[in-house]
Amino acid sequence: MTFSADAYFAEVMGEFEASPRASAIHFSRRSILKLSGAAGAGLILAFTLGPVTEAAAAAMSAKDFAPNAFLRVSPDGSILIYAHRPEIGQGIKTAVPLIVAEEMDAAWADVKVEQAPINTALYGRQSAGGSTSIPTSWDQLRQAGAAARSMLITAAAKKWGVPVSECTTADSAVAHAASKRQLRYGELALAAAALPVPDVKTLTLKTRAQYRLLGNRFTGVDNLKVVTGQPLFGIDQAMPGMLYAVYEKCPAVGGKVISANLDHIKTLPGVKDAFILEGNGVTSDVMPGVAIVADSTWNAFKAKAALQVNWDESKASKDSWTKLQAEAKKIAKQAGAENITKSGDVDAALKGAAKTLEAFYSYPFVPHATLEPQNTTAWFKGDSIELWAPTQTPERAITQVAKLLNLPENRVTLNQTRAGGGFGRRLVNDPCCEAAVIAQRVNAPVKLTWTREDDMRHDFYRPGGFHQFTAGLDAAGKLVGWKVHFITFSSDGKTPVAGGNIPAAEFPLPLVAHGELTQSMLPLMTPCGAWRAPRSNAIAFATQSFIHELAVAAGRDHLEFLLEILGEPRHIPPATSAALNTGRAAAVIKLAAEKAGWGKPLPQGHGLGLAFYFSHAGHFAEVAEVSVDAQKRVTIHNVVMAGDIGPIINMSGAENQCQGGIIDGLSTMMNLQVGIENGRVIEGNFTEYPILRINKAPPKIEVHFIQSDNTPTGVGEPALPPVAPAIANAIFAASGIRVRSLPLRNEGLTV
Repeated sequence: MTFSADAYFAEVMGEFEASPRASAIHFSRRSILKLSGAAGAGLILAFTLGPVTEAAAAAMSAKDFAPNAFLRVSPDGSILIYAHRPEIGQGIKTAVPLIVAEEMDAAWADVKVEQAPINTALYGRQSAGGSTSIPTSWDQLRQAGAAARSMLITAAAKKWGVPVSECTTADSAVAHAASKRQLRYGELALAAAALPVPDVKTLTLKTRAQYRLLGNRFTGVDNLKVVTGQPLFGIDQAMPGMLYAVYEKCPAVGGKVISANLDHIKTLPGVKDAFILEGNGVTSDVMPGVAIVADSTWNAFKAKAALQVNWDESKASKDSWTKLQAEAKKIAKQAGAENITKSGDVDAALKGAAKTLEAFYSYPFVPHATLEPQNTTAWFKGDSIELWAPTQTPERAITQVAKLLNLPENRVTLNQTRAGGGFGRRLVNDPCCEAAVIAQRVNAPVKLTWTREDDMRHDFYRPGGFHQFTAGLDAAGKLVGWKVHFITFSSDGKTPVAGGNIPAAEFPLPLVAHGELTQSMLPLMTPCGAWRAPRSNAIAFATQSFIHELAVAAGRDHLEFLLEILGEPRHIPPATSAALNTGRAAAVIKLAAEKAGWGKPLPQGHGLGLAFYFSHAGHFAEVAEVSVDAQKRVTIHNVVMAGDIGPIINMSGAENQCQGGIIDGLSTMMNLQVGIENGRVIEGNFTEYPILRINKAPPKIEVHFIQSDNTPTGVGEPALPPVAPAIANAIFAASGIRVRSLPLRNEGLTV
């Protein structure tokens, strides 16, 4: 369970993300743009990450104080702060402005927030994924706010003729205590704009003890608009003369169109056109299919239902989950085809162990099932195109579309919309690409909307996987050997599919003297991708459940057994802010256990289950209390979570993400899977993919944080992985039923 932000982001994004890491470029390395303002308006200054376009320069109002691309202060006192990352429900549109506002000592009531335009020259990376938005922007955002604060203080000090050191800031104002004078930021905007931008080395950043905003609870900046149904999402886009499109692809990936009943489709109500697209055969771009353009989404969907396509499936996927499961079980107890890591002499350790234990764990493929289906609005204008899209990787979308349409990238404009769920699905821009090539054939703006069935059956799935464990315990019940054969999938025979790999330092391998991890890969054509907490979401279930099996076999308390494995506080591997720290791990485990009342007497049929996991630079432990009745019906009474992700930016948002992650993880482990046969995903809608209903959610979820001075890390993903093993372990404690396969409904358990 090790983490490197750079390596992880590169792995998760794969071909979908190629831009440099923003946090690797600091203000001290940036050029400074000085623009002549209107007469008497002074200078407008902007930090940039490279050349600034003429359009970007023109957008800066000479009446405002804009010390960098993230903020501007108007003479009326309003403070506009741009959120430069996509908002996909993780709260980043609120968190980014809070960080800037904190460092500039702005009153939150004065702040207005807007989504930043997609301009990597100004903002650097503008993607959202891997819980990296905060850690990769932390220094960048703090420096933006601190630079503004420094310039406003200097402007006030000059106006009063006092030393800068005698001036303080709070609530959007500079004060001089000795003379009892105060100036609002708006009153200082013009004077501050005339000052030189301070060297980043001279900026004084706040300590955690000085925070006035960060760590408190703030409602999301879009919450009112969301609950009142205002148009924020990609699917909300509308404009005069807009047409509506759907796109039909082969049910088995790799199929091509031979023919379709296009003449009939064109006669249907509202249909404007229907045509075949060859695509470029890249699953993340445009696969072959049939496009239908109509005067409404309803008419487009109705026409799609009448579409008849003759497919060439000679090179299409023949994947079968049934056959893949059988093959995995067949090879599980063999040595893996590839050695990932080995330490000590695991075979000797197992042979000499007082007790050995074996277990086979498995989990299925699952889709993202975002509430908002995939969509993009595109308007092709001959020598340029404009897009409106709820993508997680807008920069990559621009690059892909430009290449598809043979346009310069500066002729592709993408307007970032809010996304109705991402979870990794919108790292891939196939809807943007499909909309673009359809728009190229249509002389009007066109909105492409996928049906729910399209969304479920043409996803980039969380891959299933298998773990064959063998471990040994000495006479004292201590773990002395750990051996794993991990079975995953590959589309090229060389590398695991996205989200289907396992790291060499997977817990507890770095902490066991004798360990071995091998890997085998089965061939697969079904597209796979990052799914909330990629790889961790599934590996945690297997490894943390098996550790509980070992504790039970040793006759030891699970909490004690887990803490013993962690040992003394240290970083694994060498110390970085993004490495597993056994001390931080032990602290969250102890806190979760304490808050859950570990060891307390429980009612008959109840049990407590514990799990810990480190992923996405977050240390998280969870304890679940469940009961299991005679009908094998599982009731989740309470889940207690403790996490350490450094200082919390927005407590409300962090708690929300943790609670949502726990419910998401519970829903997935209880009920969710897709079957794949003859290359086709079987499930197509929520009737077949039963997401947890609100009345089945735990009545109580407790969230606790250990706030530290470590660099803050993301929270949208790392709270999810521990929930499945915590609940599975609690089920065993309550009933003696050992869960080794997900979802639980396959084991006859219901919730």
